Amino acid sequence: MIHTVLTAALMAFPALVILGGVRDLISYRIPNWISLALLAAFIPAALIGLAAGVPLSALGLNLAVGAAALVAGVVMWSLRWIGGGDAKLFAAAALWIGWPAAGTYLAVTGLVGGVFALLLLRLRAASLRSFVLSGPAWFTRLAEPGESVPYGVAIAIGALVAFPNSALVLAAAAL
Repeated sequence: MIHTVLTAALMAFPALVILGGVRDLISYRIPNWISLALLAAFIPAALIGLAAGVPLSALGLNLAVGAAALVAGVVMWSLRWIGGGDAKLFAAAALWIGWPAAGTYLAVTGLVGGVFALLLLRLRAASLRSFVLSGPAWFTRLAEPGESVPYGVAIAIGALVAFPNSALVLAAAAL
């Protein structure tokens, strides 16, 4: 029974990070409610995780990783490297990821973000411009020279890759 409840609670994470990545891709905005929902959904998942045998110290590391990601996100936002929604999604996802999966989260997010930026540079080349203009408005905006990179896509992919190694998922798998 507890396995079913924990698994149901864990399903909120992938649904919300995918939604955040898609929203950033099509609108260059990640609504605050997505990051807040991730925070709110973590509480019952953590409590159920405790009941399922996740050590309190592991959840403490989740909190520490989330706090560190929030600080890093605020620094990146203040340097104008990422948007505010990206910083909040980055921190909220890191809270769920915890330690030691944080290394995977950072590496995959950085790698995907770099590859995505390179693809967007190619998409924004003058030689492809005429093809892009016939697409939907959100795609046309992606191809607009000088436009920013919707980094929520990379954050979502990094989070999804790292999530199976988080303490909560590993606890659910062990039940």
